[in-house]
Formats: sequence, C-alpha cells, structure tokens
Amino acid sequence: MHDIPLPSALLYSSARLDRASHRRTDADWLAAARADTGAGFVAYWRGKLLIAPEPEPRAVLDAPPREDAGESVFLGLMNGSPVFAVDLSAHDAPLDALHRPRGAFLELRGLTATLPAEEAGLLATARGLLYWQSRHKFCGVCGGACAPERGGHTMRCAQCGTEHFPRTDPAVIMLVAKGDRVLLGQSQKFPPERNMFSTLAGFVEPGESLEDAVRRETLEEVGVHVGTVSYTGSQPWPFPASLMLGFRAEAVSEAITLDAEEMRAAAWFTRADLANRREAGFNLPPRDSIARKLIEDWIAEEH
Repeated sequence: MHDIPLPSALLYSSARLDRASHRRTDADWLAAARADTGAGFVAYWRGKLLIAPEPEPRAVLDAPPREDAGESVFLGLMNGSPVFAVDLSAHDAPLDALHRPRGAFLELRGLTATLPAEEAGLLATARGLLYWQSRHKFCGVCGGACAPERGGHTMRCAQCGTEHFPRTDPAVIMLVAKGDRVLLGQSQKFPPERNMFSTLAGFVEPGESLEDAVRRETLEEVGVHVGTVSYTGSQPWPFPASLMLGFRAEAVSEAITLDAEEMRAAAWFTRADLANRREAGFNLPPRDSIARKLIEDWIAEEH
C-alpha cells in the first residue's frame, strides 16, 4: 500500500520561515537584527500570544519589547526580515512591556478558523520554543541554573556546561479503517459534554518504531489488531510540545475491547454516520487538528 499524502498543508505547518540557524551564534548580527526597525516580534504571555482581534484576527508583530521586558529568541527570517519572540510571562501587565502596544493575549487554538495559516505557523513556533525554555531553567544533570544560547535554541548549564536542546515529543495519530468503516474513539480526556469522537493517538516509546507505536496504541486502547500502516503527514502541535505523526492503518480485526482508563467509548463509523453526526449527537475533532484532516480526507475518497 502506498503512502497516502495529505493534499494540503496542515495548520501550524505553514510558517514559511527561514530558520537561518547559521545566524544563531553570531551575537553581533543578532544584536543588529533586534535593533532593525523592520524586525518582527512575537509576544508570548503565560501560554497566550499577542493578537489584534479586529477586524479579523492577525498576529501583532510590530510591537517590539522594551529594554527591560526580557530576553528575546531568534525565530528566523520571514520575507527577509528577522523575527524574534519574547516571553513576557514575568509581567503582570505584559502590554506595558511593549513599545506601541496593541491587541490582546489570546489562546492560539481559539483562532484557528480565521488566523492566516502563515501566522499560525509562526506563532506555533514561538509558543513551542518559549514553552520549552520556561521548563528548562535548571539542568536535569546537576540542577544548576541554565541560560539561553544560540539565539535561544539552546539552554546551557552554568554549573556543569551541559547543553539542553528543545524537546518535541513524537506522537502517532492514526485513522484505523476496515472496508468502508473507520474506527474512532472518545478519550477520557475529552470533555464529556462535547461527545467528540476522534482518531486514536499515543506517544512513541523509547526503542519503538512509528509503525509499531501505531499497532501498540490501537491494540492497547481499543483491542483492535492492525496490519498495514502508511504514513500520511505530520503536524507540529505545541500544546504543549508534540509532533503529531499521521498514519492510515488497516485493521485486521473488528471486536472492540476498551481500556477504560484511557477511553470512554469507541465505535466503527461509515461515511454516512459521519455525515449525519449532528443528528446522532456527536462531534468530530476541531478543524485545526491532523485528526480532523485524516477523517475528512477519508470521507472525500468516496467515489
């Protein structure tokens, strides 16, 4: 079975960002880039990002931080101009830490219907990097304090010198199909009132291939055996720090046995079932997710 490509870019995957990693060690260049009047700045505050909500949501990139706002990290170049991100979480009034403040700090996932894909990708990059930095202030080897280097892409321990690099946890997410039906589940983590059914997913374990992770997670969560596994695409998911690796999987069994600690429910669905979901009283995952894309692409394949 050939890989099944996702026909269009997934949200958060379209930053069109030249990461310009060779510039991260050039302190003089970074200093000049920060002072450049054309530089952009992504402002982050306690998990939220600065957005101008009217008339349509857009990222605020023209409000550079004041000198005492905090260190900025270099994200890369967009359209040839340097772009940085700054964590204002230490400020109770973060807008006061900016020159030319405007907009409001909002949750990125609440803006997926209207935020331009390129901006969503840039904000996701900033969120993922700054979230990682905020949780690696101390060395996991000796406990010493860490400070950012290489434009913010490395945290170095001042005590033992160990370098720490941004962490992204790989997670498989799979649309399991058998004939003209797909297997969707409802995690115990989903709000019960939403009655949402989604693709199965789980984190990759050490020493495990991606394909084996798909098979293991499907068997553990719903008791279904999987044969052929085909990669479809990936999506950065900085909520807080994952990379979602999408797959199609062919089931070789049908009986469902739930892991009740992980799953509230699971069932096989036809395309007609999914088309009539509102009448049946259930929902699909949000449109910003690779889970929804996997489902919609399968629906669209009906001839």
